[in-house]
Amino acid sequence: MPLYEGIGLTEKQAVVIDIGAAYTKFGFAGESGPRCIIQTEVKCPETKQVKKVLHYSSKEDLYDLLVEFIHNLYFRHLLVSPKDRRVVIVESLLCPTLFRETLAKVLFRHFEVSSVLFVPSHLVSLCTLGVNTAVILDVGYIEAVLIPVFEGVPVLHAWQAQPRAAEAVESSLKALLLSHNNDKEDFPESAIEDIKVRTCFVTSLERALQLETVEPPPDVVYREGGTKIFNIPGKVREAVYEVLFEQDNDQISISTMILDAIIKCPIDMRKPLAENILVMGGTAMAPGFKARLLGELKYLLQQPKYSSRLALKTFKFHKPPAKENYVAWLGGAIFGGTDMISTRSLTKEAYLKHNNVPDWADLSYNCREEDKISL
Repeated sequence: MPLYEGIGLTEKQAVVIDIGAAYTKFGFAGESGPRCIIQTEVKCPETKQVKKVLHYSSKEDLYDLLVEFIHNLYFRHLLVSPKDRRVVIVESLLCPTLFRETLAKVLFRHFEVSSVLFVPSHLVSLCTLGVNTAVILDVGYIEAVLIPVFEGVPVLHAWQAQPRAAEAVESSLKALLLSHNNDKEDFPESAIEDIKVRTCFVTSLERALQLETVEPPPDVVYREGGTKIFNIPGKVREAVYEVLFEQDNDQISISTMILDAIIKCPIDMRKPLAENILVMGGTAMAPGFKARLLGELKYLLQQPKYSSRLALKTFKFHKPPAKENYVAWLGGAIFGGTDMISTRSLTKEAYLKHNNVPDWADLSYNCREEDKISL
């Protein structure tokens, strides 16, 4: 009996949801991995067309998409009642206010969940490492976002972002494939993603500096749909990820984001931050990505722009206990398994009373009581 004592009497595990632009990870708090990773899209009942959840046209459209999408999560994949469990939403600090408020409205008013806890993805990712200081770089589908965290506090004035990530890589791959396969009119989005994951890689900095002169890697044959076969040149396989490391018109790339963020931090923070770098996001899983990023950082340190402002000698990357694409989800699952979920969650009663969601960017929630202006 002691072995089974208490079973069925403990509080049910919270549901942890990380809604990304391309894929959504969800599962239960306290577990080591998500139950499912699915595409963030729904099939419209009227048009029967598949539509991405983040491609909404209005607030009402977003509400309808989220209702359908969350319904699929609970009743097709998790197979639990939404009323019985708390919810942890892992979100970016740059998440639009419209999205988080609409998501809260869907969860509280349509599915009647008991409480919702919004946690910042960059901060809870450190729960997977057991450290409280790091530079967290999230390379997702639409954009790459970097936020330094020092002693558990995000250094918001040093944040960096650029709109180049997996979507830019896939656009570059599609253009290169069409230029090498004149008989093809178009490639479906699913095929482009599959080609990127199966055949492409990030080349080294030494080869990238002389990409036009070095001998390309071997070509590979890709079979589309089980029947159609076409060739993928080695030069294409090696070149598609260069878009992430090329500086744009603002002289920003994946590697300069790290150095620029460190420069914006006080001097005593710079060495600990440089020696604690966490790279996450599905794009960071590309073969050779971290090795190329390290090479880029060492190369940029020798350039006049950074050599006179940074005295750093080493950069160190953390290896999280999970795949890069669900590190943020795992951090939310760890955080959701603590007592914090009871004290920091927004309850259904509080939401229905005030009809709004506390936001860190709203001064009405984050200033002192004596500083508030009564209207």
